[in-house]
Amino acid sequence: MLIYAVADIHGQRDRIALIGNKVLKHKPDVLVVAGDITNYIRPEPVIAKLNDMPAPVLTIRGNSDLNRVEKLFDKYPNISSLHLKEIFINGVTFTGVSGTLPVPFSSLISFREKHVIDRLRLLVKRDTVLVAHPPPRGTLDEVLGRFHAGCRRLQKIVVNTQPRLLICGHIHERPGALFVGETLVVNCSMGRKGAGILINLNRGMPPEAELI
Repeated sequence: MLIYAVADIHGQRDRIALIGNKVLKHKPDVLVVAGDITNYIRPEPVIAKLNDMPAPVLTIRGNSDLNRVEKLFDKYPNISSLHLKEIFINGVTFTGVSGTLPVPFSSLISFREKHVIDRLRLLVKRDTVLVAHPPPRGTLDEVLGRFHAGCRRLQKIVVNTQPRLLICGHIHERPGALFVGETLVVNCSMGRKGAGILINLNRGMPPEAELI
């Protein structure tokens, strides 16, 4: 399976156009959008553009996506929200969690984070592709090159469960891919003029990621 992963679009038309061009060029099996799709105002035109992509779109909300964006996901047939649910594509299980609260040099999934994470934990298995907006604490989460700003409870899920892949964004300065044990953590932020990341999932092989 070929996954094209992006995050932190922030409603910018040039980023939507770039994503469309990359989808046409690389022909991924699925486009994963790891939050911060919109910029608080007029979210529907952005969601409509994603719906027109020639690949199924799996997504979660980030901190710049208001709650009503979740209802917009349901409105468009080519877009599926991963928030606390499982979706299967070509034999691969995807799940995710929406939301992020940036606090000084840290990130919370929500005000009721423990409750949400406890529900998420029931869905995450070793072969799961997990999608969240913030990175796990300590991995691809450095702000200003110094301060870790990832999510601690997400980091515990990665360490304890070892899902196959975690796709995230949020920290614009740290796009890239790193293994945490057997889990490949991919920060696919477009925030610093990136174009996202291609991920190859081959049965029986570790995932491979390439910045594009």
